[in-house]
This record gives sequence, structure tokens and C-alpha cells, in this order.
Amino acid sequence: MGMSVTISTAEHSDAEKILKLQYLCYQGEAELYGDYAIEPLTQTLDELRAELAEGVVLVARLGQEVVGSVRGAVDDDGTARIGKLIVHPRLQRHGLGGRLLAALEGRLAAEAEAKRYRLFTGHRSQVNLRMYRKLGYEQVGAAEPVSRRLSLVHMEKSAQSAPPATYAATA
Repeated sequence: MGMSVTISTAEHSDAEKILKLQYLCYQGEAELYGDYAIEPLTQTLDELRAELAEGVVLVARLGQEVVGSVRGAVDDDGTARIGKLIVHPRLQRHGLGGRLLAALEGRLAAEAEAKRYRLFTGHRSQVNLRMYRKLGYEQVGAAEPVSRRLSLVHMEKSAQSAPPATYAATA
């Protein structure tokens, strides 16, 4: 029948696939804010490779195809900074984003002793805001204006409130 989506650590050789998927996934955000110069659309392959070397990057695979990804790193005070959660448009709204996020939270808690998880999204990104709230994130502080079109909403949750997750799970 169908293939299962697996979540695992990104390989160095995945960088180009992740960057192409990121470009596809952020088109809607760029359109929503009327800004096609947002960082996920201008990030270079070398910048992405540096992120692969510095933090934890997970990918979701359907067979050999990279269909999702998320990145994170823990700073000195135990705050895990999570970014660029992406899922291929044809697989969105099936729980894969939540699985990727839970897998990353589990990894960062187990390997880097994360005490809290922090992420941000645009103030008009209602689908993202709804998903993060459903997963236990709460807004921290006021939205941060970036431009006249965009404000960032910072969200956080405690590592104690996150359920343990395995990052190599399949569904």
C-alpha cells in the first residue's frame, strides 16, 4: 500500500532538498505579507549548511523524498530556539508538522537539556498560530513589529509540558 513518513536527523546531503522545500513552503507566507524577500526565501545553501553543522535539523521523508523539516538549537540558558518548520503543501494538515516539532523537542530535551522551547511566526499566520497553541505554546510579550506589514509573534512552552517524543518514529 502507501509508504510511511519517517523522521530522522538531516544529512549534509539533504541541504539542497531542504532549501528547495523551504522555498516552496514559504511562498504562501511571502504572499500573505506581500514580501518575497523574507529570510527563508533568500537563505543561501551555504547558510543552510552552516545551520546543519551548528544545531539539530530533522527531516521527514516519504521514501527518498524530503517532505518536511525543522531546526533548533539550545542556547546557554536552556532555551531551545526552533525555526523553519516546513511541510510539503500536499502533506499539510495531516499532523506531520506537529510530529516534526515533537520530535525536535524530544531531541533537544534529551541531548541538550532544553528547559523551554521558543519559536516565532508572523501575526497573520493564523494556521501556524492555531497549530502552535494546540501544541501547548503561548504567546510571550507583545508582537514585535518588523515592518509595516509584518509583526512577529513569539511563542514559548516549558520543556516539562512537552510529552516525550522519539525522533525516528514512523506513521
